[in-house]
Amino acid sequence: MERKDMTLAGFTEALASKAAVPGGGGASALAGALGAALGSMVGELTLGKPKYAAVEDQMLDLTARAKALSGELLAMIDADAEAFLPLSRAYAIPKDDPDREAELERCLRLAAEAPIGILRLCCEAVELMEGFAAMGSVLAVSDAACGAALCRGALYGAAVNVKVNTKSMKDRAYAGEIDGEADRLLDEYGKRAEKVFAYIYGRYC
Repeated sequence: MERKDMTLAGFTEALASKAAVPGGGGASALAGALGAALGSMVGELTLGKPKYAAVEDQMLDLTARAKALSGELLAMIDADAEAFLPLSRAYAIPKDDPDREAELERCLRLAAEAPIGILRLCCEAVELMEGFAAMGSVLAVSDAACGAALCRGALYGAAVNVKVNTKSMKDRAYAGEIDGEADRLLDEYGKRAEKVFAYIYGRYC
């Protein structure tokens, strides 16, 4: 069974175990997926309401993308696990093996690709939350705040999983490029997610 198809209890139990996967990357992907799903909920509760007829088309687009994005983030749970397993095996290669360093470098790149992908998707989810917060039904807008908070946590979780892998890379130019993107996205979208939450919390709570 794919990890994304596990029950909530099963996933949580696996996360709490000593198994290598799922781990922080998968948990971050799940948090982002839940955040995007909450945005979709806001959209569904806004669509068709006469009061929000002027933003119906925008809300349709936001809702459709949020649903798709939630699915893409769920798929990243398994992508992250599949990327980490080769790295765990590479670390077990004897240190005197002449191929160890090259294999480790290859696996570190692979292991960084999944969390940077999660990070990028979560940034898009934050952009959607901005739309849901601005145009969504006031009866459901608190869910956009929850979604923004989950996405913010997912951003941080994904970023740390990127950088824990790039730190060990021998190719520092490549590592610097990925680190730079992670730092930039975390700074920009972490602030944007916090702004969405603060706006809703301050206005409606």
